[in-house]
Amino acid sequence: MKWMAGTLGLLLLGLVGHLSLLVYAMYVLGGILLLNRFFSRLWTESITVRRTGEAEVREIGESARVTVTVKNTGRTGIPWLLMEDGLPQASLTELPVRLRVEGARLALDRLAPGETLTPVDYEVTFLMRGYYQLGPLLVETGDVFGLHRRYRLVAEPHFVLVPPKVLPLLGYNLASRRPIGEIRVAHRLFEDPTRLAGVRPYQQGDALNRIHWRATARTGEIHSRVYESSRVAGATFLLDFHTASFAGPGAVVTAELAVKAVAALANAVALMGQQIGLASNGRDAAERIREEGWTAEFLSRPEALRQAKAISPLTRLQPVRVETGKGPDRFARILQLLGRLEHSDGLDFAGMLAEIGAKIPRDATVVAVLRQVTPELAAGLAGLVRQGFLVTAVVVTYDADLLPDWAKPPEWAELLLSEGIDFRMVNNEDSLMNLCAQNLVR
Repeated sequence: MKWMAGTLGLLLLGLVGHLSLLVYAMYVLGGILLLNRFFSRLWTESITVRRTGEAEVREIGESARVTVTVKNTGRTGIPWLLMEDGLPQASLTELPVRLRVEGARLALDRLAPGETLTPVDYEVTFLMRGYYQLGPLLVETGDVFGLHRRYRLVAEPHFVLVPPKVLPLLGYNLASRRPIGEIRVAHRLFEDPTRLAGVRPYQQGDALNRIHWRATARTGEIHSRVYESSRVAGATFLLDFHTASFAGPGAVVTAELAVKAVAALANAVALMGQQIGLASNGRDAAERIREEGWTAEFLSRPEALRQAKAISPLTRLQPVRVETGKGPDRFARILQLLGRLEHSDGLDFAGMLAEIGAKIPRDATVVAVLRQVTPELAAGLAGLVRQGFLVTAVVVTYDADLLPDWAKPPEWAELLLSEGIDFRMVNNEDSLMNLCAQNLVR
């Protein structure tokens, strides 16, 4: 656009000053600029791209190969074509690094009419959990003089989910006490015939298999057995993933440890066939990508850079959830959500408790996994206790002393103790793996 404006200005000057040579030169330059714009657009639109990617789910430490094939479907050759396959920049540059790339992700080549090339072929290794977008391909072309360039995003990206590592809980087995807690249901709809609570006089309607024959023979009157109401195990995990809660040094490592804590505990409960569920004030990366999209076309490099640097707001006013229940796919759904979970600053933990409190089943323990404990947060958990929930807090304090001086408890511990809330500390993977060795049953 600047070149065209300058050309028109010089052409006007030549016409006013009757400078025929300058006028002729500007006519030629203007024609070249128009032809360059025409061919740049033609070359950009004649490019077709096919992406080949591997499995959509990978474990931490595994790799995936990405291949991009480019074809020129036009009748004219493309003198130069710069291609770069997009990857999340923060995952490559920020510490800790989440991705390691080996191979050609950036290529410069030319394409003859109808020619097909495979200029982009690389392997990416996933070092941390996450939901990674591989692509799209940014292509850049233009005239041989560099006067006009055009940019375009092509090749629909594919996405790879890397779930968190599931740590085994040492000393845990299916015959052990429930690691998260157990409560009796408020309404005795079901009875456990393996738990005898006592004997009472026979009542009309009692089944014959309830009659206690020894007590009947001893007293001379018919007596029936009374069983305890069934105990319902399981847990609803509440994960605080607010941006402010994970600010400061070690925030990334602490966040990953919190995610691992939820995955390990949920896995232990699921192995017993108990109900599990998850709610978090974080944001689902898949939902973010659906809202933002990825398709764009740029007319200039500044526009491309502006679009690349644009950051979508992290606000979210609704918690992400996997409803509490049983089923073979329940833990898999929780693991997938944990893999996609990102920080958000739209809903703090206290607000999430107010939003989701009425939707949590009362027959499962509430396990809150936190990094910071504030008075508002402690008051929110205390509100759940007053509603009849059994609440346990798992506080993730990376690199902190796991056994502080309890003669003078930390401020966060005093907040929980004052509300009568049980809590446990986790400061590394080893302490997490030994978490169930501690008694979490009240």
